[in-house]
Amino acid sequence: MTSTLALTAVTLAITVFAGWRGARPWDPTQSVRMAPWRFIMVMGGAATFVLLIHIGALLGVPQRTY
Repeated sequence: MTSTLALTAVTLAITVFAGWRGARPWDPTQSVRMAPWRFIMVMGGAATFVLLIHIGALLGVPQRTY
């Protein structure tokens, strides 16, 4: 549980940082923009979502059956 919480905090921090970097305007005089920040933000958000579902499963939240 502790490692899942720590990994969730890390992925959430990466998502927020990538969102901040992706929202900044591009300055072509500074350097080449090498990191796809919006893609990193989306992947971090997906990983955070999966980890939140995992935390819910560890806490005993009932899963929906079809």
